[in-house]
Amino acid sequence: MQEIIISWLTGMPRELATFLMAMLPVTELRASIPVAILKYHLSPMSAFFWSVLGNSFLGVIVLLLIEPIVKSIIERFDFLNNIWQKYIGRLREKNKEKFAKWEAWALISFVAIPLPMTGAFSGAVAASIFQIKARKAIPLIILGCAISGTIVTALTIFSKNFVH
Repeated sequence: MQEIIISWLTGMPRELATFLMAMLPVTELRASIPVAILKYHLSPMSAFFWSVLGNSFLGVIVLLLIEPIVKSIIERFDFLNNIWQKYIGRLREKNKEKFAKWEAWALISFVAIPLPMTGAFSGAVAASIFQIKARKAIPLIILGCAISGTIVTALTIFSKNFVH
């Protein structure tokens, strides 16, 4: 999948390709930074900047749009609304105390750990589920993206130097 995305972005300016790759939930900055450094030959700082910017932009867009979109879809179908409300209710109830105690750190950590199923997209969805206000969640997601970007950039530089 990542190869298809990389080939699709071929021909674009390297910075734009990096930004767009970081915006895709499939790749996010876990792929955009190594591709930008190793394939597009951007400097680590440039790869970091464009990737964190694109990934943060993804998080903000998802955070601001996901709840209204999901709400408008599920409200049209009673059975979907019932299933969704039960699922979200159980999820919130099960994790309410933990999340209330660790809210900011939980969101930052969730976004910052560069593993599959974590990142800005998933963090924005989690913020929506746990009803963290956008003005509070956005800086936490951006901070998580910066931490993740730092980790991925360091690992990419280390592996590049180790292999060569």
